Amino acid sequence: MRYFYFFLLPLLLYAKPFKIATYNVENLFDASFQGSEYEQYVPGKHNWNEQMVDTKLNHTAEVICDLDADILGLQEIENSNILKQLQKRLEEVGCGYQYSAITTKTNTSIQVALLSRYPIRAHKELVVSHEPNIRNLLEADVEVQEHFVKLFVNHWKSKSRGGKESKRIIYAKKLEKYILSLPPGTDYIVMGDLNSDYDAYLTLNHRLDDTNGQTGINHVLRTVCDEKLLQKDEMSKAQKGSHYNLWQELPFVQRWSHKFYGNKSTLDHIVLPAGMFDKKGIDYVNHSFKVFKAPYLFTKQGYINRWQYDHGKHKGKGYSDHLPVYAFFDTSPYAADKNSQKNKTIVSKPIEFLYSVESLKEEVLLEDVVVLMKRGNHALIKQTPNGRGIYLYGCAKGLTEGRRYDIVAQNIAMYHGLKEITHAYRVKEKTKTKTASYFNQNTKVQNEALKEIIGIYKGKNFYFNGQTLPIHFKNKKDIPRQGSKLKLHYAHLGYYKQLQVVVYNKKDFSIVRE
Repeated sequence: MRYFYFFLLPLLLYAKPFKIATYNVENLFDASFQGSEYEQYVPGKHNWNEQMVDTKLNHTAEVICDLDADILGLQEIENSNILKQLQKRLEEVGCGYQYSAITTKTNTSIQVALLSRYPIRAHKELVVSHEPNIRNLLEADVEVQEHFVKLFVNHWKSKSRGGKESKRIIYAKKLEKYILSLPPGTDYIVMGDLNSDYDAYLTLNHRLDDTNGQTGINHVLRTVCDEKLLQKDEMSKAQKGSHYNLWQELPFVQRWSHKFYGNKSTLDHIVLPAGMFDKKGIDYVNHSFKVFKAPYLFTKQGYINRWQYDHGKHKGKGYSDHLPVYAFFDTSPYAADKNSQKNKTIVSKPIEFLYSVESLKEEVLLEDVVVLMKRGNHALIKQTPNGRGIYLYGCAKGLTEGRRYDIVAQNIAMYHGLKEITHAYRVKEKTKTKTASYFNQNTKVQNEALKEIIGIYKGKNFYFNGQTLPIHFKNKKDIPRQGSKLKLHYAHLGYYKQLQVVVYNKKDFSIVRE
C-alpha cells in the first residue's frame, strides 16, 4: 500500500487548479515603423522610442509576473515582434511562458494574443470582417493535465468613435456561429475585452443602442434568458450557446475592471458554457473569479494608474487603463453551491425601506413604481404621491416616463449623501399614470421631483417659495446669468454633500427674465 501511494504522488501533485486570466495591457507597441501604428506610437515621435518601449515592457511584465496566471489572454498587442520581446522579458525576470499565439490581421493597429505555460496544440484566427480595424478573434487549443480546453481571446469594438452596439454584435455573432458548430462536450472559455458591461441589456446607453435593445454579450452569447442573467445552477438545462458570466460572483461594489471619469465598468470578461460546470474534463473552481488589484495599479487618489501620455508625449509612467481579471479551473469535478440561486428570496418592500438600510441582503421588489423623470439611463421614481422617491442610477433602461412598473432592486449605494439604486431590473410593465400629484410634494428631502417652479438664480443658489437651495446644472453651458428669473419645468431635488436642485438639460428650464 505504501508503494501504491508513492506511485500516485506525482499525479496528485500535478492535478491541481490552474489560473486563467485576461488583461488589456493598453497599447504595447514596438519601436519599428509598420505604418499601421496609432499616431501616438509612431517610432521617433511623441517620445516613443526604444527606451520608452523598454519601460512599457518592464511595467507590463511586472503586472503579468505578479498576476501569475498559467494561461493569459492579452489585448492591445501590436504584433508578434513585441509579443516575443514580452516573452523574453518575462523569461529574464523568472516569469516565463513557453507557449504563445497571436492574431496577424494586417489592416488593424493591435492584435489579441495568448501566453501559456501549458502546450498550445493548435490555434487559428476567426475573421470577423475583412474591413479595416475590425480585429480577428483568436482560438487556441491548450492541453492541460491530459485534457484540452479551447480558449477564445476577444477584443470587441469600443464604445467610443462610433462604437454603437451593432459594432459589437458582429463579433458576438461570429463567435456564436463558431461555438454552435463545436462538437458536444467541447470544453471552452470565452475571454477578453468585450467592451460591454455584463448587464448591458439593462445599462447600455441609449445613444449606443442601434439594435432595439439587443446586445452582443447578453443576447447573442445568451448570458440572459427571459431578460434575466443566467445562473450557474441553470446552465445544465440552458440551450446550447448559453453562457454564465463570472462577474455575478462578486458583490456589486466590486464589479469593475475599468474606470473612466469615475464611471466603473466591467469591460473585461471570462464567460463560461455549461461544460465548465458538468463535472467532466476541465471545470470551473466555484467562486474563484477575482479582479487583480495590486496597490501599484492605483494612484494615490484611487484612480487606475494607467500608462501616462500627456501634452503629446509618453511619460514612461503607469501601467494600463484596465485591471486584469482571473479565475481558477481544475480537472477535479465542479463543486456546486449548497444553497442554489433558486432558494434566494425576493422580498416586497416600499421605497422607504431602502433609506433604512445601507446595503441589500436580498433582492427587493418595488411594486407600482411610477417613473417621474428619466434622463438617459437614469430615472426618478416614486410609489405614491406622498411617499419617498429614489434615484435609479444607470439602470433605467426600458423605462418610460409616466408609466407604472414592478421592478427589483439588487443593489443600493450612497453617493455623497444621495441614496441611489445602482442595479435593478424590470419584472412587469403596467399602465400609464397621471403624475401631476407626484411633483412638488416635499422640498425638504432628497429624491423629490420638482415641476414648473419659478425662482431666482443667484450665486449658484436658487431662491423659490421662500426657500434657498444650491442649484446644479449638469451642463455648464446651460448656466444662466446671475439674477435670472427661471422657470424649472423639471428638476430633481438631489443631494451632493447637501440638498440641491439638479437641472439635467436645457429643455428642463426656461428663462423668464434676465
